[in-house]
Amino acid sequence: MNNTLDIIKKRRSVRNFKPEQIADSEIAAIIDAGMYAPSGRGDQSWHFTIVQNAELLHELSEAVKRIYASLDNPFLQSQGKSEKYHLYYHAPTAIIVSGNKDALLPQLDCAVCVQNMLLAAESLNIGSCWISGIDLLAATEEGCPILEKLNIPDGYKPYFQVALGYKKNEDLKAAPRKENLINFIR
Repeated sequence: MNNTLDIIKKRRSVRNFKPEQIADSEIAAIIDAGMYAPSGRGDQSWHFTIVQNAELLHELSEAVKRIYASLDNPFLQSQGKSEKYHLYYHAPTAIIVSGNKDALLPQLDCAVCVQNMLLAAESLNIGSCWISGIDLLAATEEGCPILEKLNIPDGYKPYFQVALGYKKNEDLKAAPRKENLINFIR
């Protein structure tokens, strides 16, 4: 098996981070991997906002939790109402990935970009977790003043976030893979 497949199989969502900030060179490598993702029509419609301000991360977390608490989804509702839950799991860095609204497929472009970033983080032995909710916040009045602090360019919508930091626990195991998900038609 080659190294790329090993990284894909080893990557896990990390939710327990060390407090130390990751290096700028590591962030640059992770962003670079995202920028080499495929995109619809070759639009490369993404924009990256790197947040390392703990107060702003807390403010974003609390705002998204209020939205989660109001949803009909029992899982998200329980996260939103939990005092212990932190959207970024106290990671020292979050990257918000926004898409150009004029692109052909900005949400899909950003999703593929995030996957590249998650794999790059794993290749650097940096913990990562794909985080949702920023798109919900962007659709609210409450979200506008908070999102202004992110300096996302006009014409871009935030879709996804990635929590990043050094892993506290190194030995995360994969859940068993589901069976009978493949059909061959020849």
